[in-house]
Amino acid sequence: MSSSIKAGGTMNPLPPSSKTVLRILGKEGAMTHKDIVKKTHCSPRTVRYALRKLKERKLLIEKMNIRDMRQIIYQYRATPVPEPEMARS
Repeated sequence: MSSSIKAGGTMNPLPPSSKTVLRILGKEGAMTHKDIVKKTHCSPRTVRYALRKLKERKLLIEKMNIRDMRQIIYQYRATPVPEPEMARS
């Protein structure tokens, strides 16, 4: 994966924590915030920041955990959602 993700039309590089979370989700599959914290050895706050950055670029899918509806399961979105085109006047 390159250091600069072109998803969502942006050329800003992802922070290292986001790259780590994305790599873990791509390799290990869907998991909860708590599982990501354990796998990455990052602080919960760092993982929240990484997930927020990945969501902004539409690189994640969020699903409710059927076993515990208080938890969200995060999954890597292999193909980012394209940005809607602006309507021309």
